[in-house]
Amino acid sequence: MTTSTLRTASHTEGVRRPGRWLALSVLVLAVLLVAVDATVLGLATPFLSEDLKPSGTQLLWIGDVYSFVIAGLLVSMGSLGDRIGRKKLLLIGATAFGAVSVLNAYATSPEMMIVARALLGVAGATLMPSTLALIRNLFHDPRERSLAIGIWGAMASAGAAVGPVVGGFLLEHFWWGTVFLINLPVMAVLVLVGIKLIPESKNPNPGPWDVSSVVLSLVGMIGLVYAVKELASHGPSLDSGLAALAGAAALAWFVRRQLTLPAPLLDMRLFRHRGFSGAVLADLLTILGLSGLVFFLSQFFQLVQGRQPLEAGLAELPAAVGAVTAGLIAGVVARRFSVRSVVAGGLAAVGLSLAVLTTLDQHTGYPLLGAALLVVGVGAGFAFTVTADVILSSVPKEQAGSASAVSETAYELGAALGIAVLGSIVTGVYRDFATPAGVPSGVASAAHESLGGAVEASGALAPETATALVSAAQEAFVDGLRIAAGVGAAVLLATAVAAWFLLRGQKLEDGVEH
Repeated sequence: MTTSTLRTASHTEGVRRPGRWLALSVLVLAVLLVAVDATVLGLATPFLSEDLKPSGTQLLWIGDVYSFVIAGLLVSMGSLGDRIGRKKLLLIGATAFGAVSVLNAYATSPEMMIVARALLGVAGATLMPSTLALIRNLFHDPRERSLAIGIWGAMASAGAAVGPVVGGFLLEHFWWGTVFLINLPVMAVLVLVGIKLIPESKNPNPGPWDVSSVVLSLVGMIGLVYAVKELASHGPSLDSGLAALAGAAALAWFVRRQLTLPAPLLDMRLFRHRGFSGAVLADLLTILGLSGLVFFLSQFFQLVQGRQPLEAGLAELPAAVGAVTAGLIAGVVARRFSVRSVVAGGLAAVGLSLAVLTTLDQHTGYPLLGAALLVVGVGAGFAFTVTADVILSSVPKEQAGSASAVSETAYELGAALGIAVLGSIVTGVYRDFATPAGVPSGVASAAHESLGGAVEASGALAPETATALVSAAQEAFVDGLRIAAGVGAAVLLATAVAAWFLLRGQKLEDGVEH
């Protein structure tokens, strides 16, 4: 063996930090924490609606304020982690996430629930960029890092699967607040084990944390997303126009400020890298096309097809199984073929599956639904894992927190916009259904707020009238779901085409970092 070969082998072992896989296992607990919380809410919605009696608009806010706040704070928190230490921020965030989960569980009004979800968003914003940035610093071998990112993404998908199943079991045996309390044991393990296993990392020369930039990014994101939500729900209005103007102005000021600061909160030069920009755009539009539909699918299984919560959770399992499987092999496949073919192919598969769901009706059999969800999972698993790898490998490791935050911001902003736009399509179509004869105005008003409200309100009616009301409400809900699936399919197929061009020539790294 030559001296140079020995030196290379020694260097390779040196960058492979001992205990890195154990540390990764702790990091993915944070991902599980956030993914489980995001998915159990859809299952709990009918129960929450019955108890707290939110209006249709309040129900949408409960669903998307978490994503609004996370989207507004992710860049700030990613940058904060680069400065004070990603491990420190992760552990603080995990502790806060557990504490605020208790507040969610014991909310007594729609307003309190909205505030609790917003606070959970603040805590959640500290977790996701920290986990990806720590992976970037734990794994210097690009092939190992691809596998680690695949595991990270697979656990997010597993959380999306475990959430509905565990949530379904809890909802059948306990009250809806328990779906938030399941965060506590996961948080406890993360904090206690993470203190020992996770190495600290941060930018050695970070510069000051610019509070003005933090405020501008928060105001800009929330203003813009709120405007889209209001426009989709109620059409053009003075409120939505002012919010859009304020949001756009704040973001423009934010960008201008970053270009002049010696130590910016977010280095805007990252976007000059075509692969980085293409991956971020693909993430944002993909989640936009998917999230609104997923938010309402649990209600479809329960309130339209009459499945119990646990059965509804199991019905969504194929998507997670597909995503986990694809995530674990995505790095190998992208190196064997190409980054753009894997990402664009995955997105096209998701788009075609959503197009199939435009044929949905109340009696659609599970084989079709299960097959569509499996393909959605496989396509999304390939696309998200490879784009996350591209984003992380496009930047110096000192900026890993900021880069991860941009990736997660695209994800959360897409989720918020998806729920706002596609959710508002479902809600708008639903509210227009014709009330059957003989339904009192008070009951009709409650029925038009949400499908859960219609099912509950029908209990006060004679059996024949109740059946007619619920049937009309279910039909309107499915009509809205079909239209939302069509819009989602169009967005995904257009994103697949864009990714094919934007990721041209992009490759995943092969050599060990020096």
